Amino acid sequence: MKLYVLRHAIAENAAPGQPDSARQLTGTGRSRCRLVLARARASGVRPATILSSPYARAVQTAEIAKAELGVPGPPVRTMTLAPWAHVEDLWDEVRDRSPEGDLLLSGHNPQLSLFTAWLLGARADAFWLKKSALAALDVGGAGADPHAELRWLLTYGALKR
Repeated sequence: MKLYVLRHAIAENAAPGQPDSARQLTGTGRSRCRLVLARARASGVRPATILSSPYARAVQTAEIAKAELGVPGPPVRTMTLAPWAHVEDLWDEVRDRSPEGDLLLSGHNPQLSLFTAWLLGARADAFWLKKSALAALDVGGAGADPHAELRWLLTYGALKR
């Protein structure tokens, strides 16, 4: 199974009294995310399902991914991608959904970076996703003891060089 890990795009700062979960993407964040995902589409990325944190900025990022990558169904919101969720719980959801085909996860740091490092068998601080970064992983199987290989990492900064 291929697993695509997408950190949400640049979001606005929280307004006074606004919950963190309601923060929206900025225009710059949207355009940078579209650029990263357009390159991914040109490389053949076509996940069957998108899972998203329920936070607004991750859902908006997932919607951009759906449009840019031509994913047929709507993004599925899941609390396993909320910023405070445990990587093991996220892995359980990925395992449950693995029969659906390749998956794209839209969420937050530090969780996504920790999850990716955990799948790779690396130290927790060995991997860090920038905003709108997309990592492609080959996951060996959906067993209880996960193993993955990093195939590539695409960032906005790399595309602008």
